[in-house]
Amino acid sequence: MNPWPIDHPRYWLRPLPAAAGPDRWLSPLEQAWCRQLPCASRHRYGASRSLMRQLLAPLLGLPAQRVPLHSPPGQAPRLEPGCGHLSLSHSADQVLLGWSPLPIGVDLEWSGRPLAASALARRFFPEPEVVWLLSLEPEDQRRALLESWVCKEAAVKWQGSSLARDLRHWSWDATQRRLLHLQRGLQPPVVCGERNGWLWAAVGDGVAHGIWS
Repeated sequence: MNPWPIDHPRYWLRPLPAAAGPDRWLSPLEQAWCRQLPCASRHRYGASRSLMRQLLAPLLGLPAQRVPLHSPPGQAPRLEPGCGHLSLSHSADQVLLGWSPLPIGVDLEWSGRPLAASALARRFFPEPEVVWLLSLEPEDQRRALLESWVCKEAAVKWQGSSLARDLRHWSWDATQRRLLHLQRGLQPPVVCGERNGWLWAAVGDGVAHGIWS
């Protein structure tokens, strides 16, 4: 019997395993993909897919190697139909994994990450949001841009699109806690918060009722 309820989204925030040798958790195909990657990418890919399998195995009631995960390098991870939806985000040595019975997108950033907020806003954000951001004090501006960014990147993943195609079309209203796609009128549910010094966001139906594991 599956010990966990799976009618709500679930979130995991974990450090990326530093130890080598995660291959015992990977599928044969993932092991083959791993061997083909450059050395700099091999550990990150193998460790993150190994971690995903270990986290999902109890949820789906399966051994880790039998979790029906399809996750080629450079592509968004997905499960077989009927097993739910996944989203994965890396930031430094941390991994955020989101699972939901419905499409979901998640994103993660270190809350103290330094960045050129005004320059990034002018380059990637819609004009009304830029005006609001530029009215803030520098530290508030940095924090507000980072929050907007994780919400929008999570929305892009939920949408199944790309940052290059859709980032500038998403607008984040920090007062109303609302996302809007300016071209398509999409307004998906969103939740954003901080956990252990990491800023995170999740987008999709039911994300406000997600369970941390």
